[in-house]
Amino acid sequence: MNKEDLLAPGKHPIRVAQFGTGNFLRAFADYMIDVANEKGCFDGDVVMVKQVPGKGSDRLAAQGGEYHVILQGKQDGKIIDEVRVITSVRGTVNPYTDYDAYLALARLDTLRFVISNTTEAGIVYDESDKFDSLPAASYPGRLVQFLYERWQAFSGDPDKGLIILPVELIEDNGKVLKECCMKLIDRWALDEAFKAWVEKANVFTSTLVDRIVSGKSDAMSAKFPDDSMYVVAEPFGLWIIASDKDISGEFTLAQAGMPVVFTDDLKPFRERKVRVLNGTHTAMAMISYLCGVSIVADAMADALLRRYIDYVSYEELAPAVPQPIDETREFADEVMERFENPFLNHKLLDISLNSVSKWRARDLPTVCDTLAAGKDPKVLVFSLAALLAFDTIAEDKDGQYYGKLSDGSLYPIREDRKVVESVQVQSLDDVKRVLSDESLWGTDLSSLSQDVWTSLCAIREDPRKAVEALLA
Repeated sequence: MNKEDLLAPGKHPIRVAQFGTGNFLRAFADYMIDVANEKGCFDGDVVMVKQVPGKGSDRLAAQGGEYHVILQGKQDGKIIDEVRVITSVRGTVNPYTDYDAYLALARLDTLRFVISNTTEAGIVYDESDKFDSLPAASYPGRLVQFLYERWQAFSGDPDKGLIILPVELIEDNGKVLKECCMKLIDRWALDEAFKAWVEKANVFTSTLVDRIVSGKSDAMSAKFPDDSMYVVAEPFGLWIIASDKDISGEFTLAQAGMPVVFTDDLKPFRERKVRVLNGTHTAMAMISYLCGVSIVADAMADALLRRYIDYVSYEELAPAVPQPIDETREFADEVMERFENPFLNHKLLDISLNSVSKWRARDLPTVCDTLAAGKDPKVLVFSLAALLAFDTIAEDKDGQYYGKLSDGSLYPIREDRKVVESVQVQSLDDVKRVLSDESLWGTDLSSLSQDVWTSLCAIREDPRKAVEALLA
């Protein structure tokens, strides 16, 4: 959408700038906002901001901003099969092709919230980023540009600050995002008055989100032939928000019955969710795919892979959560039920996106804690070997790296090209080099080299036999 579209009247004022156009936010935040609008609890529309170059967002524009969210699964013992047309998204701004529209969004008087999902790899401080790039290379850089434009447009009015809600799955995501922004403000030598405005007039919340969103299926696509942007998700949802300032009176989704919880301590919720749910996802995704399975529910139905998944969840990840083990195991039971959801076409390739940063955030903490306790996190270490096997380059076509399954079929390696290149291993020495690279893992993992190399060789030989040997 262009500047004129942003200024055009709508049913609701534009109150949310959403950095990210992906399935998760459309099935989670935009869905909740849509329900809250309908129930008269929010009164605000969303404008999405495209985060990567390209024209994919034009599909939503062609549909007038409307798309379907399908919630399917079991909740409280009942089968849920709900379809909702989402009308809360006004449109999409592409800063790569229309930077003026991006700045016009920042200048909207009605704007109050920023929501983002740029994956774990998105909230990073890039010291090579430049303020005069249109737009900046990193999400924090683009956000600083956005805030600077707003600060100038409203002459530093403290009432025109924004409430920022990152949902990227990193610990203290709001704090980390703010730190990245502040570093860029200093590096770019921007006005001290602007820096003070960012600090005092804006609220950087830290959040934790939970909802499994799956991929498309031929059967579902046939039901919605005119909607290329439909999203399928489970009924379960949870959005936990922590901030220094109480924002519950403004971000009023809970008043519409949405599962939004405000707290002053995210850590207990985060530890359990990230380690058990997300940690299991990441530990299972690459090896399951290499074993010829492409969907989470199918992996759960595979007897061998189910043993693997149960072991990593109940025996390695759950015991490391700093909560009563009975509560954590109960949560793991719920997670397993959600993974079994037959309605969800949850693709393992989608889970593999940015797998290195995901493994570091989701599984590495448990590996470190388990080793410190004198125990052997054998399945999690094996999952690291599976990641390296999955990221092994077989072909490079049109700027995309591909891996190869044992049947010869190719699959896209959905990882930053530089990261993929840095994790190529053909020997034990290569493994030592990769695992000692603290830029990848945040610590030196070279002590795991022999175990990882042994597992990697077994996986390359025969993935299923490697899993069988691991669990024997």
